[in-house]
Parts: sequence; structure tokens; C-alpha cells
Amino acid sequence: MEQLYIIASLWLGLAILSAIIAYHLRISIALVEICVGVVAAAVAAYFGKADALGSNLEWLRFLASSGAVVLTFLAGAELDPDVIRMKLKEVSVIGLIGFFAPFFGCAALAYYVLGWSSQASWLSGVALSTTSMAVVYAVMLETGFNRTEFGKGILGACFINDLGTVIALGILFAPFTYKTIIFVVASIAVLTSLPYFSDWLTRVYANRTAAIRTKWVMFILFGLGALALWSGSEAVLPAYIAGMVLAGNAARDVFWIRRLRTLTIGFLTPFYFIRAGTLVSLSALISAPLIFFMLLGGKVVSKIFGLYPFIGLFRQERNERWYYTLMMSTGLTFGTISALYGFSHGIVTQAQYSFLVATVIASAVIPTLVAGAAFLPRHLLPTADELRSIELQDAGPSEEG
Repeated sequence: MEQLYIIASLWLGLAILSAIIAYHLRISIALVEICVGVVAAAVAAYFGKADALGSNLEWLRFLASSGAVVLTFLAGAELDPDVIRMKLKEVSVIGLIGFFAPFFGCAALAYYVLGWSSQASWLSGVALSTTSMAVVYAVMLETGFNRTEFGKGILGACFINDLGTVIALGILFAPFTYKTIIFVVASIAVLTSLPYFSDWLTRVYANRTAAIRTKWVMFILFGLGALALWSGSEAVLPAYIAGMVLAGNAARDVFWIRRLRTLTIGFLTPFYFIRAGTLVSLSALISAPLIFFMLLGGKVVSKIFGLYPFIGLFRQERNERWYYTLMMSTGLTFGTISALYGFSHGIVTQAQYSFLVATVIASAVIPTLVAGAAFLPRHLLPTADELRSIELQDAGPSEEG
């Protein structure tokens, strides 16, 4: 137990350091946490204490996974159904192009240029086709774009992109069994009835029982997550859809969302982002840096050349187009999940896994930094007065739970 508390305090100390660095550099804390994780793992390995961080301890992996699940739920809950319906063509076109361009481009690069096997090449295409919902949502929160139709459009396109990734991973590699059918049927039943039961629970118990709605949501997320893992899928997929179906419920009580967001960003997601950084093997990258740069270039270039012309159909202003494109070029959650799936099932080797994870993490950092530094569409940022007006509109009798 003592060792557990030592490791937990170490990781939260790294999270505090990341917050301070992010404040002074004025960049996303999620990206800083990833970089801090990379540095911490490299320092530990240099002193021969690679296991001292405890990145692969079961409880820490659970906290990291929980952070990804709840953050993904919050991203879904931020989507305005009316905005998504209004921008359905935009998010569908951009999301699908954002998936197919790097999927085929990176698979071809791995097979024809790097000489990987066909299975490993398809796996690399899946892993590098993603857009990081976790990183994009964190950036949308920090900039305030999550309150705008511009930011909500990006989040919607991210969902379509990652949905393509999950479907491709399942079709190409995950066995379709009776477990898959049970998962799909059970998820549809739960998610269809979720708004009704959530409304009833809130109306009857929210003001009488402490945080019952938060307990209810966590129960649903973990239950569906367990069912997804049992069926061979991933826990974050039903979490995002659950967030979407509860978007209307969440919009009626912004204070509840804020409390859940504080729990998630303040405690859970640092374990996820920092752990993602610790998975990078710098020794593998140093031994063959060209492979890393080729994979990173393949992902980012295929995303940019695939997306930029189509985003131009919906966004004419230069900074908006580039910012949108670069945000869609990020990768993290589903990319690392896909790479780990490939390694766990013997589809890719440990070296190939290291290259894929490093590429995914670099794609989370570099496009986001460039987008924020060079192409931030400041004219779309909500002003302080607009944010206050939104908060006043959202304000009302806050329901406990």
C-alpha cells in the first residue's frame, strides 16, 4: 500500500509540473503531460529504473483508461445535437476523408516502403488513421471553442473519423462472434433508454441524494466498457455515444458537467496522458529514426492533402482551414489502443509497436502546437462577455448529482 501511494503522489506531482509548464508556455496541458511522460520515462530508463514509474501497474492502467473513457463521454456530451444535424454533411465528409486518406496512405507506406507484412501494414493504417478526441476536446475546452459551432463541428468530425477506425479494427482483426452481437444489442438497448432513465433519476433523486447522477453515469460507462472489452471492442466507443445521447440532459445543468469535468481533468486524465508519454521507447526511435519520421510524415501529410481541399468547401478563411486540418491530424486514444491491440495479438512486433505509438503521440503534439501557434482563428474565439452571457444563460437551480 505504501508503494501505491508513493507512485500515485509521483504521478500527481508530474501532473502539477505539467500544469505549471502549460501555464507559462500557454499550450495545451494535455500535450505537456504527454511530453512530461516521455521525459520521465527516459530519465527512469537512464538510471536503470524503468519500472519505477509503474506505468504497467493494473490500478494505474485502470485510472488511465477511466480518464480516457470519461473524457470521451464529456466530449460527446458537449456536442449540440442541433449543431450536428445542421452540420451533418460537413462532419460526415471531413470525418470520412480524415479516416480513409491516412488509412490507405499509411498502410501503403508500411507495406511498400518499410517492407512490413500485410497484416502489420493494415494495422499501421488503422492506428494512424485516428483523430485524437481526447486531445482535441482538451484543446477545445482550453480555447473556448467547445462553446462555438466551429469547435462543435471539429468534435463531430473527430467522432466520425474515430468511428471509422473502430469499425476498421473490428472488421480487419477482431473476430465477429456471438459476443459482438450481444454487445451491439445490449448497447443499443441501454443507450436508447439512457436519456429516459437519466431524466427520471435526476428529477426524483438529484436534489436528495449526493452525486447520484455522477454515480449513475459512471455505472453506465464502466458497465458498457466491460461489455465492450469482453466482446473484443474498446471501452471508449460506447462512452462517446453515451455522451452524445445525454447531450441534451447535460446541457440543462452546466454545473454538473463542470463538476464532472473537474474530477476528470483534475484527477483522471493526467494518468492517461502521462502514461501515453511513458510508452514511448526512445531507444527504439534513436536506433531507427528514419522509420519514425516516415510514419509521422505519412500520417500528417496524408491527413493534410486529404482534408485541406474538402475543409475548404466549408471553411473559406485560411486560418480556419489550417486549424481545422491540423486538429484533425492529431492522434492518441484510438491510435495507441489499435497499436496495443496489434502488439497484444502478435500482429506487429515490439519494435513496430514502439514506432506506431511514438508516431501517434508525436501526431498529438506537433500538429496541435503548430495549429495553436500559427493558425489559431482568434476571430472565432468567444469573448469574455460572450462567455459570461453563455454562463448566465446556463445558470439556474443547480441539481446536486
